[in-house]
Amino acid sequence: MTEDRPVAIVTGATGGMGSEIVRDLVRTHRVYALGRRDDVLSELAVETGAEARRVDVTDRDALTAFAEELDRVDVLVHAAAVGGAVSVEDATEADWLLALTTNVVGPSLLTRALLPRLREAEATVVFIGSGASTRPAPGSAVYTASKHALRAVADVLRIDEEKHRVRVVTIAPGQTDTAMLRAGVPAESYAAERYIRPSSVAESVRYVVDLPADAHITDIALRPRQEIARL
Repeated sequence: MTEDRPVAIVTGATGGMGSEIVRDLVRTHRVYALGRRDDVLSELAVETGAEARRVDVTDRDALTAFAEELDRVDVLVHAAAVGGAVSVEDATEADWLLALTTNVVGPSLLTRALLPRLREAEATVVFIGSGASTRPAPGSAVYTASKHALRAVADVLRIDEEKHRVRVVTIAPGQTDTAMLRAGVPAESYAAERYIRPSSVAESVRYVVDLPADAHITDIALRPRQEIARL
């Protein structure tokens, strides 16, 4: 592996989807794996050779400092997210701020900090959204609102950056076998085989990253083979 490989950044690298995306992209890219859990980051770095960085997407200064280190970015994957089913009735201000800061503001600020490099490389920016980004999820106003907002950020960014040939993609997985999903499903009814594998999300990222230069897929709705809930 040489240092002239294209550079990819993956946030949320310590989560189920993010770690699989890192594992896939290291085959062809120099990957910066960003996350909050030092133990998982260390294991991922040893396993994959990715450059692990402890960066919280809610920390504006940390995002800016990280972006200033880089002189090239070819792929940016926003996989960091917080979930949870919280209704308007039950949500506190802290619930709203955490979800919006993590799921919307953080990705937006990191993208802004990296825009000069993204433009230079005519890069691909991938937002990992959700089926909830297009249809309401009952009892989950906070998460659903944040994913609607993230979808809007991606759609406007795509228009604004078209002149720079930056590709902007939203991949919206349905229920995926991750710790986030397991936390919200009763253990006695959880069946991993019913859900999308995180590696399948990584393969979708690979697909859009490897598109020819003349092509641009803007949205991918990734659903379980047998629908569980039609979000």
